[in-house]
Amino acid sequence: MSGCCAKSSDSVPACGSEAKIIHSDVKDYYGKKLQKSEDLQTNACTTSAKPKPAFIRKALKDVHPEVTSRYYGCGLVVPESLENCYVLDLGCGSGQDCYMLSQLVGEKGHVTGIDMTEEQLAVARKHIDYHTEKFGFKKPNVDFVQGFMELLGEAGLKDSSYDIIISNCVVNLSPDKAAVLREAYRVLKDGGEMYFSDVYSNQALTKEIREHKVLWGECLGGALWWEDLVRLAQEVGFSPPRLVTASHIAIGNKELGSIVGDYKFVSATYRLFKVPKSCPKERSQVIYNGSITNWEKFLEFDANYTFKEGDAMVVDGDAAAILRSSRFADDFMIRPVEGGAAADVGCCPAKPKEIIVNPFELAKRLEPADIKPATGGCCGTKASGCA
Repeated sequence: MSGCCAKSSDSVPACGSEAKIIHSDVKDYYGKKLQKSEDLQTNACTTSAKPKPAFIRKALKDVHPEVTSRYYGCGLVVPESLENCYVLDLGCGSGQDCYMLSQLVGEKGHVTGIDMTEEQLAVARKHIDYHTEKFGFKKPNVDFVQGFMELLGEAGLKDSSYDIIISNCVVNLSPDKAAVLREAYRVLKDGGEMYFSDVYSNQALTKEIREHKVLWGECLGGALWWEDLVRLAQEVGFSPPRLVTASHIAIGNKELGSIVGDYKFVSATYRLFKVPKSCPKERSQVIYNGSITNWEKFLEFDANYTFKEGDAMVVDGDAAAILRSSRFADDFMIRPVEGGAAADVGCCPAKPKEIIVNPFELAKRLEPADIKPATGGCCGTKASGCA
């Protein structure tokens, strides 16, 4: 980590001694105190607010039961267009998401999981051969590394090595979020993506909440103020975050709820892209060609844009730059909009929606009027550039 008392946000200090204590507490909580998902005191680290597509449910069924039983992730971290990609899972735990994704990247792709907890990694490594045989692969396309997500270099992960990084409700467990984002940016290839689910607060948390060991272990005490994420991501070099989904979290545990007080939390999924600085950011008209496996009819890219096959849509300059420079480049026809009007393609392009970045606003829009927030619940009610 960089220097003593460097800050990962305005509210989460990362002094060396404090960081070591937090790491130790998290390792103890997830390695020793928790033996199965049911041991969690809230379900802020287990519930996804977004239904799983059939192909993901099928992939999950092929994951070994022991791996699944030690699963503490919160969201649905399965971006599109994964074939042949090299994927890194930050805080992989027992390896459930790694084994699910290994099926989707295929034998020519690869998934690396990194975690600091020995007990979790032991479970993940124990079942490598089982999944290799189960998936019909000639050799494993998964490996697991022990280390810290703030210090990927010390774990041997090199610059520009990965097409995609995922993390499933673990960035909040880090004492230095800025270091996590810096390291993620470093190991991503140009055009690469960090696709991750996590917990966010509506304002900077108090010291009492941040220092509460159970709240931290339950993914709440270390939650970033969502505006800090937007700022930090762009300071590191990522394009502005693209919000995918969000849902409110209600604290069902009365004791923990009394400590939290009036602070609000959401679970949310964001996409961050490493767009080359040379890539133009021009408002553009795009047409999706339906070439992504499992998403042939439409591609739900984020909360702002759902691309239907063959339909023209005008997107903002940041979105256009992402599509041009990422693994999605071959899946779209992209034309800059000149003079404020879309190029003529023989039909009227759909107008882009207002860009939503605030997860609390999105959670409110998505929540049915007659349904109360779920108790707990984290992370939300061929490819160019891939090897």
